[in-house]
Amino acid sequence: MFVKVGGVRKYLWRAVDQHGNVIDILIQEKRDGEAATRFFRTLLKKQGCRPWLLITDKFGSYRVAHRQIMSTVEHRQNKYLNSRAENSHQPTRQRERAMKGFRTVGSTQRFLASFSRISPHFRPPRHRMTATDHRTEIRARFQVWDQVTELTPAT
Repeated sequence: MFVKVGGVRKYLWRAVDQHGNVIDILIQEKRDGEAATRFFRTLLKKQGCRPWLLITDKFGSYRVAHRQIMSTVEHRQNKYLNSRAENSHQPTRQRERAMKGFRTVGSTQRFLASFSRISPHFRPPRHRMTATDHRTEIRARFQVWDQVTELTPAT
C-alpha cells in the first residue's frame, strides 16, 4: 500500500497477525527487496521470535526478503490468504481522507503506529454478534477507554 506524505508517494509496510491485528508498520520510500528485508529484520527484532507461517501477496520483494531473513519459515503467496492484511488498510485510508493527507513521514509513522493499535479496540467483530450485543460491547469498550485515558474515575 502507498500513502502520500506531503505530496510524495511513500510505501506502507504492514505486518498483521492471524486475527487481523496490526503488529508493526513501517513507511519507506522504496518497495524493493532491500526495503522488504529491512522491514522483516525490524519486525523480527521487535517480536523476538520467528513466525511459523508467512503469508504475502505475490510481490517479488517478499521472496527476496524471505530467502535472506526467514528461509526456514513456510511462505505462502496467495491473493486470497492475504485478505487480512488488505482489510487492515481500510481504516488507514479512511483516516488519510479525513485528515486530507499526511504532512511528514515522522508524524505519519507515529500516527499510524498508535492508530493501528487503538483502532481495533473500537471495532469489534460486528458480523458475529447481535445489535444488542454490539451496543453493549461498544459501551463496555468506551468505559475501558475512559478508564485508561483517565477521563472518568474507575468504579
